[in-house]
Amino acid sequence: MGETTPGALASGKANWVPVGNASWCGRDSAGETVYDGKLWIFGGWISSHVPALQDVWTSADGMTWTEVQPEAPWAHSDLPMSITFKNRMWMMGGYDLGRLPNATASNLVWSSTDGVEWTNEGPAGWSPRLAAGIVEHDGKMWVLGGLERYLDGTPQHLRNDVWYSEDGQKWIQATSDAGWAPRAFHNALSYNGRIYIFGGGNYQPQPQEFNDVWSSSDGVNWRKETSEAPWLPRIWASAVVYRDKMWLLGGYTLKDGKGNLNDVWTSTDGATWTQASFDVIWGPRHEMSAYVQDDKIWIMGGFDGKELHNDVWSLHLP
Repeated sequence: MGETTPGALASGKANWVPVGNASWCGRDSAGETVYDGKLWIFGGWISSHVPALQDVWTSADGMTWTEVQPEAPWAHSDLPMSITFKNRMWMMGGYDLGRLPNATASNLVWSSTDGVEWTNEGPAGWSPRLAAGIVEHDGKMWVLGGLERYLDGTPQHLRNDVWYSEDGQKWIQATSDAGWAPRAFHNALSYNGRIYIFGGGNYQPQPQEFNDVWSSSDGVNWRKETSEAPWLPRIWASAVVYRDKMWLLGGYTLKDGKGNLNDVWTSTDGATWTQASFDVIWGPRHEMSAYVQDDKIWIMGGFDGKELHNDVWSLHLP
C-alpha cells in the first residue's frame, strides 16, 4: 500500500489564486494543452443530449481569452486525448454526441499549428476510443487504454493496450495487455524517464474506480508501484508534472459517498504520496482542464455535479 505523508505544501505560503472567469462557456471533459507559450482549450462537454463543442480558445495569461475557431472540423471533443508534440497541437479520439443513441468514439487524429486550421492525419491503428491516457515519452506520443465505443451496437469495452507514434500517422502497438486492469478516465504522465498511469476505471454499467499506480520505461514492461495509493480511488481526475513532482488534482469517487473532490496529492515515485493543504482552493469538481505554464499550475472549468464551470485558478509555489 502507498504511504501518505502528513502536512502539506506550506499552508498559508502557497495558495490557489482565483484568476477570474473565462469568456468561454462552462464545460468539462475538454481537450487542453500548452502551445506557443499559451493555454489552449478545445471543445468539451456541456450536456449528454447535444453534440460536443467544437470551439478553440487560447490565452497567454488565463484572464483574457480569444476564440480562434468557433467550429473546428473535429466533432469528437468530449473526453478526447490532446497534447503538444513536435511543434504542433494534437487532438485525437474522443466522444461526439453525449448519451444520444448514435453517439460514437473516434480514432481520428488531428493536428494544428494555430488552432484555426486542422489537418486530418487519418485514423490511428488503435480502435475508436475516449478517455485514454496520452503522454509524450522518448520522443513519441503514447496512447494508453481508454473506452471503446462503436456505432454498430458493439458493447463498450475498456482497454489496457498501449500504442505509440513518432508522427501521428503511423501507430505501433507496444502491447495489447499492459498488465494493469483495463480502464478509462485515468491519468498518465511521463516523469523521470518513465510513463506512469494511475486511477481511473469506469462509471457504467457498473462503477469501478482504482487507486493503483503503475510505471514503465518502454510502454511494454509495467511495474506496479502501489496497489492502493492513500488517495481515494477515482475517475475523471487531472494530473500534471510540476516542480519535479507528479500532481493529482480532484476528480470523482463513489468511495465513502464522497462524490466530487478537490484534494491535491504529490509524489516523486508513484508509491509514496503527500497530500497538500491550502487555505484557498477551487471547489470540488471533476474533468477540469489542468496545465503547467509560466511556472504555475492552472486549472479551469470542470463539473461539480450541478454546475459547469468556466473559472480559472493558478498555483505558484514560492
